[in-house]
Amino acid sequence: MTNMNIGHHISQQYNEELEEVRNRVLSMGGEVEQQLANAVTALVQGNDELAELVVSSDYKVNAMEVAIDEECSRILARRQPAASDLRLIVAVIKTITDLERIGDEAERIGRMALHLSGKTASEKHYTQIEHLGNHVRTLLHDSLDAFARMDTEQAVRVWQEDRKVDQEYEAIMRQLITFMMEDPRAIPQVLDVMWSARALERIGDRASNICEYVIYLVKGKDVRHTSLERTEAEPDASDS
Repeated sequence: MTNMNIGHHISQQYNEELEEVRNRVLSMGGEVEQQLANAVTALVQGNDELAELVVSSDYKVNAMEVAIDEECSRILARRQPAASDLRLIVAVIKTITDLERIGDEAERIGRMALHLSGKTASEKHYTQIEHLGNHVRTLLHDSLDAFARMDTEQAVRVWQEDRKVDQEYEAIMRQLITFMMEDPRAIPQVLDVMWSARALERIGDRASNICEYVIYLVKGKDVRHTSLERTEAEPDASDS
């Protein structure tokens, strides 16, 4: 995060506090990435043990969110950060909220895997879910990488890639609806697959949110309800 001038304060302790909170976000991101990978694998392979692990491990992500949030509150109270430091804390608080919700979606996929255990479902459906899952996992990884490097160009690329995730999700939903119309007996199983696909689509949205926070942090601009593409040519915030 050298482009954000982390480590420029007179107080070395303050520098370390900011760097520590940033590193803890990345650690939380790594835990969430693993949860997502396990959830998709459990669903596609019908691995009950792995699904149970995903469901039972969600508390770890929740605990990390609480701990980081508390540390941010302490920094706000003790340091009264301004400019880029304040944006960092705000971006961290927003990012960990989305990461916690991604963890919830991964847990939901794990529960769907348990529901589908031992039930017959089309191999084609699982292949589609696996492809969507891998796409979303890449999106999440790249968004966290953009956060780690404060790379606004990569953040915009990830945001653009989320459009493809949305298109893939919509295609899967159309196919699943057609399948249920052709074979009503498969509706219970297909519904679980649909909920899993929906969870993956939401994770893609959360990853896109993280990229918006990166742009806010680096450029000092809130782009949540505007086109991210317009920010590419804009200069970074002058107060950083």
